[in-house]
Amino acid sequence: MKGHMFYAVVSFFGARRSPRLSALALSSPFAPFAPFALVASLAACGGDGGAVVADEALLGGATSIVDTTRDAFSRPAKNLSDEHRDRFFLGNAIFNRNWVTAPASSDNIDGLGPRFNAISCSGCHFKDGRGAPPAEGERPVALLFRLSIPGQDAHGGPLAEPSYGGQFAPAAIAGVPADGKMVIRYTEEEGRYESGESFSLRKPAYSVAELAYGPTHAQMMISPRVAPHMIGMGLLEAIPEADILARADASDRDGDGVRGRPNYVWDAKAGARVLGRFGWKANQPNIEQQSAGAFLGDMGITSSLFPEQNCTSAQLDCKAAPKGGAPEIDDNLLSAVVSYSRTLAVPARRDVAAPAVRRGAEFFASAGCGSCHVPQQKTGVHPLFPELSHQTIRPYTDLLVHDMGEGLADHRPDFEAGGRDWRTPPLWGIGLVATVNRHTSFLHDGRARGFAEAILWHGGEGERSKESFRRMPKADRDALITFLESL
Repeated sequence: MKGHMFYAVVSFFGARRSPRLSALALSSPFAPFAPFALVASLAACGGDGGAVVADEALLGGATSIVDTTRDAFSRPAKNLSDEHRDRFFLGNAIFNRNWVTAPASSDNIDGLGPRFNAISCSGCHFKDGRGAPPAEGERPVALLFRLSIPGQDAHGGPLAEPSYGGQFAPAAIAGVPADGKMVIRYTEEEGRYESGESFSLRKPAYSVAELAYGPTHAQMMISPRVAPHMIGMGLLEAIPEADILARADASDRDGDGVRGRPNYVWDAKAGARVLGRFGWKANQPNIEQQSAGAFLGDMGITSSLFPEQNCTSAQLDCKAAPKGGAPEIDDNLLSAVVSYSRTLAVPARRDVAAPAVRRGAEFFASAGCGSCHVPQQKTGVHPLFPELSHQTIRPYTDLLVHDMGEGLADHRPDFEAGGRDWRTPPLWGIGLVATVNRHTSFLHDGRARGFAEAILWHGGEGERSKESFRRMPKADRDALITFLESL
C-alpha cells in the first residue's frame, strides 16, 4: 500500500508539472524509473527565479541557469522545451539508477558487469560533477585507468592490454574476480614563486597489484582519467568543426608557443575517422559514443553501439557470466541518457563586476591562458536540440589537444593524441566544484589540490602561462584565482 501511495503522490505532483512525463513514467518499460524521474522533475525545477544576469555571466548563453547550490550541475537548460525537458528527467533517472547483476526482476536495470568500476553513472559523476582520486585505502571509482600496449587497433586507437583489456576493472560481480588493485603513491615536488613563497606539487605514480589474471604485458601503459563535470556538453557538440579547426596551429605560425591540434578518432556508428571533441584526450567524437563507451567500460553494460562484453580471452569467468539481455541497455534508454547529458545547464558566473574578478580576468588574458582556454565560442545548428543552436557561449576551451609537457605526460597515445597531449578542458563551472563535489582536485588525474597547483603543473605549450603566473606578485595570483572561482 505504501508503495502504491508513493507512486500516486508523486504522479499527482508530476502530472501538474508535466502530464506526458507522468504517463510515461507509469507505463512499461519505464515504471522502474518512475519515482526517480518524477522526484527529479520536482528537484530540477529550481532556477534563477527570473533574475536578470549580464550577458558575460551567461556562460551557456540562453541555456544558462543561476544556481550556486550543490545541484548547480544537475539542472536542465533554461530554454529547454517541455518535450525535451520530459526526456531530460527520464535520462536523469537512468543516470542515477543503480544497475544490478543479471538476472533480476526487471530487465531494464540488470546486466551490471561482469567487470566494472561503478554501479551507476552518478557513481563517477556525483551530482553530475567532477570526480576525485580515492582517499588512501579506498577503491578508485571516479578515477579510472586506461590500459594499452604499443601499437594501434584496426581503427587507429590504442591497442588493449591482452589480459586486462582497455580499462582496469577494480570490481566485479559475484563469481568473477576483479582485475586487482590499482596502487597510487604520491611524492612532493617543491618549488618557489618569484616573490619568494614556496609551493609543493603532488606527483602521483601508478602501479597494479594482486592481479587476477597473471602479469601484465611488459610494455603496458597506464593512463588515469578522472570523471569530469557534465555541464554544457551539448553546446560543445554544437560548435562548428570549421571553427575548431581554424584555431589549430600545429606549426605555431604565430610564434606564441601554442600548437593546438585536432584529434581524429573512430566514430563507431559512422564507421569513419572524425574529429574528436570529448574525453581527456579528445578521443570520443560525440556524446552518444562517449555515453555508450562509459556504460560498457565503467559498468559493463552493453548497447547496440558496443554489443560485446569487455572480457578478454584470459577472463574465462567473465565470458561465462550471465548477461542482462542483448543489449543490456536498449536504444531508447541510452538515448534518454544522451539527451540528458546534452542538455545539462551551465551555471552562470558570479561576481563578474567585482574588482578582484575583473583584475583576475586581465591577468588570465595577459598570461596567455586564453590561447588554449578560449573564452568565447558560438554554436552552430544542433540537429536534435534547437535550444542549443546559435548560442554565444563561454566555455574556455578550444577542444584541441596540446603538448602539456613531461610533468603531466601519461606516455600513452590515443589515436592522434600523443603521450604528452591533453585536450583543453572547459573551465565553465570550475568555481562551483568545491560546492557541488566538496573538493578542489583538478587536472586529468586529480593531482592538483586547487587552482594554483593546476596552473603550476602546466608545461610544454602551457609553460609560458605557468611561468607568467609563477612570477606574479601574490596579490595578482590571488586575483587570477578569484577570477577562476567566478567561472
